[in-house]
Amino acid sequence: MSIRTRGPQSAGPVALGLAAAVVLALYAWIIATSVGEWGRAPADYAYNLQVAGFRSGHLSLPREVPPGLARLPDPYDPAANLVYRMAPYSLHDLSYYGGRLYLYFGVTPALLIFWPWVALTGQFLTHKYAALLCCSAGFLAAAAWLLAVWRRYFPGVGAGVAAAGVLAVGLATGAPILLQRADVCEVPISCASALVLAALGAIGLAVHRPAERGRWTAVASLAYGFAIGARPSALFGAPILLLPLAACATSPERSRRGSLVAAAMLPITLCGLGLLYYNAQRFGSPLEFGEHYQLASDRQDAARHFSLGYLWFNFRVYFLAPVRWSRVFPFAREIISPALPAGHAPIEDPFGILANIPLAWLALAAPLAWRGRDPAARRLLRGLVGAVALVFGTSALVLGLFYGNCSRYEYEFLPALILLAVVGVLGMERALAGRPAWRLAARAGWIALLACSLAFNLLESAEHHAVERYNLGNWLQQLGRPADAISAFREAIALRPDFAEAHDNLGGTLLQAGRTDEAVAEFQESLRIRPDSPEVHNNLANALLARGQAPEAIAEYREALRLRPGLAALHFNLANVLQQLGRPAEAEAEYREALRLQPDLGRARP
Repeated sequence: MSIRTRGPQSAGPVALGLAAAVVLALYAWIIATSVGEWGRAPADYAYNLQVAGFRSGHLSLPREVPPGLARLPDPYDPAANLVYRMAPYSLHDLSYYGGRLYLYFGVTPALLIFWPWVALTGQFLTHKYAALLCCSAGFLAAAAWLLAVWRRYFPGVGAGVAAAGVLAVGLATGAPILLQRADVCEVPISCASALVLAALGAIGLAVHRPAERGRWTAVASLAYGFAIGARPSALFGAPILLLPLAACATSPERSRRGSLVAAAMLPITLCGLGLLYYNAQRFGSPLEFGEHYQLASDRQDAARHFSLGYLWFNFRVYFLAPVRWSRVFPFAREIISPALPAGHAPIEDPFGILANIPLAWLALAAPLAWRGRDPAARRLLRGLVGAVALVFGTSALVLGLFYGNCSRYEYEFLPALILLAVVGVLGMERALAGRPAWRLAARAGWIALLACSLAFNLLESAEHHAVERYNLGNWLQQLGRPADAISAFREAIALRPDFAEAHDNLGGTLLQAGRTDEAVAEFQESLRIRPDSPEVHNNLANALLARGQAPEAIAEYREALRLRPGLAALHFNLANVLQQLGRPAEAEAEYREALRLQPDLGRARP
């Protein structure tokens, strides 16, 4: 949003350019060191497959449906389709309908990013670099909106404050966290966010350039329509497109309201009709996006996707839940989740925004931005800030009603909230301009909140980096690449030494590779970190048994049973060792207990 200034701010360019460069450089570094989608060639990435389907004249993906999946009586049963969701088929989260595979995720990235990229370069774009492009574009759009508001409405606020705001909208928004695992899920989320932020910028231009109001309103409408094509949940923020109509203050402008309504409604309507037609052609219903036909870890056709019963739980998790802190780098650990409401899916690494990104609290100070202004300026600024608030509120509400909860969803509304917080900072700086002592104290406060928010985003990003290396190790193990899996587990542990699960899975991979002594050491280290894990005690017992230490193995099996006495497999393992040591009476007792707990465990019969 490029608009006229009211005063000289010659100190700005260097500080602002440096802040933007820092953000973009960090984005690029995170992506360069991130895992990305595991074990696939770019041509097999979901969005590239969708483009290949479009180019061949089909809406489905050009992938052969495994015959075993097609023969399943119920292909949507998570237990039955598990083998096809995992490597080497890797069909997880694709939609299966009418004997064909489809992309559930929003179509917009395929149309605006992946297809043009292939057409222009002849190369396939990976998901993580598409997410980088989207996050970078979204950041630049948010920074442009912020700087335009700063120049027009806050000429007395220094460039250093604006530069701090640029850092905030780039690095306090969850983008560093989302980019650590930028795969197919993250692409439409980041794409929709960038397009919504671009629509906000176009609306600002429409508001402040009366002669070009219709043109920029249409641009905003088109951007928002494509955003809905990426994430249909963005629909409920679409009323922001009506803001340019409210800016028509004079009689000649009011006479053009009909054309403005058309500019606001026509592009987004065409996008919506195209999306409905696309759905109808794929799934026989304009309102079916493929969610009910997903091959997922829980049944999507039976899930209650939206409910008021999820709202309080999601609010606590998204806004109030603090992460747990450790003395070991990267210090931030997952939250302790409240009890899941009935029907809600397990959470995936979310964090409470108000507890962990305290800068967000300053969104409450945003009304200071228009206090004491003349009526015209107050009306326009309040409308611009209100549009950002509407984007934040509608997105947060929709996701608050949704049955899933994860950190990547927070990126859908967190950029707008941080924009509001930075407006609050600008408002405080302006309101306290005549009171230097109070202004200095307030500045120290918001700088501290900003520093904490940036530090959390970077530390949480490092934590996600370790987790994704761990996930990569698990995937490589499934693909039958133990040497690569071992390397991935070791990388996760190098970044986060107290990663008990990584030590455990590294031990299991080493044991399978015949490196028993190393496996024992990893299991013991996992238990040092988390001594109450019956699974790791069992794994250590297996490793000790492989090393010929049967008495020590028995002790570990018994400790595992003490921690979880109702697990039939543990009784069975212990019985086998006792039988081998010539202690048949004890072995028989363990076999009988295994059968009592699991009667179909026929192999356990003495």
